[in-house]
Amino acid sequence: MIKNISNLQAKLQELIITQKNLPTQGHVADYIPALAEVSPKLMGISVATIDGNVIGAGDYQIPFSIQSISKVFGLVMAMNRIGDDLWQRVNMEPSGQPFNSIIQLEWEKGIPRNPVINAGALLISDVLTSRFSASKLAFLSFMRSLAGDDNIYIDNHVYQSELSHGSRNAALAYLMKSFGNIDAEIPDVLSHYFTQCSISMNCQQLATSLLFLANKGIDPKTQKVICTPRDAHRVNAILSTSGMYDQSGEFAFSVGLPAKSGVGGGVIAIVPGYGVICTWSPPLNKFGNSVAGTKLVSGLAEELGLSIYH
Repeated sequence: MIKNISNLQAKLQELIITQKNLPTQGHVADYIPALAEVSPKLMGISVATIDGNVIGAGDYQIPFSIQSISKVFGLVMAMNRIGDDLWQRVNMEPSGQPFNSIIQLEWEKGIPRNPVINAGALLISDVLTSRFSASKLAFLSFMRSLAGDDNIYIDNHVYQSELSHGSRNAALAYLMKSFGNIDAEIPDVLSHYFTQCSISMNCQQLATSLLFLANKGIDPKTQKVICTPRDAHRVNAILSTSGMYDQSGEFAFSVGLPAKSGVGGGVIAIVPGYGVICTWSPPLNKFGNSVAGTKLVSGLAEELGLSIYH
């Protein structure tokens, strides 16, 4: 049972103040130099509900690099474009390995374990690159449409930084190509992947853009069908088991919501039938998840009784 808090805005503010008063834990991602330039002090939270409320606290309107949160949108686009054929090329199992593991991909003959680890997202990027005449533009248009905001943009500084430090992703893509599981040219696949990771959005835009996953595939703002109820279920299931990297089991155990993190410090959590939470705080833990962002989601989920496993 989701509890109704009379002043949710005040509750978000309280959660932010509590987190900001704690000593900073974790480290900003520095293997992508452009991300290392972001202040570790920034912190925001936003909640968008399917009945039309959008509220936030802290730095919830400051854009940040969405990074791996982009994998959710790419997955939906690929499912819409090629349907169940997708699952011949990528599995839907938790990985149990780091999100950029090459060893697992070699063992499993170029079939990524799931679509939200890097190998899986590169496979999805291949699907989009192969099936759209201008996949990067199609992706950006999809994001703008879902958020209802044409100001969402690709941060070229982050893109160039990704491109210069993307050797491991290139290795994953070439390995899949060697097993016949990549169709497009590798530079094109990498360019698409780094572009989608380099999109900048704020907490409010991200929470709003994902409402369709809380509403059986229908965008409650426009009543447009974004994906089928079955596919919304599948995406949420994958996020429940694999969305928080190697911390996914612990997150499901303690919080109980489908969620996805990105090394830019963002975390999104889907509350089916209710709405979406998005938090942002750049310092990450050893799993690549935002320390404060995860605590903000956890704190709000506990306050409101949001776990899907009640």
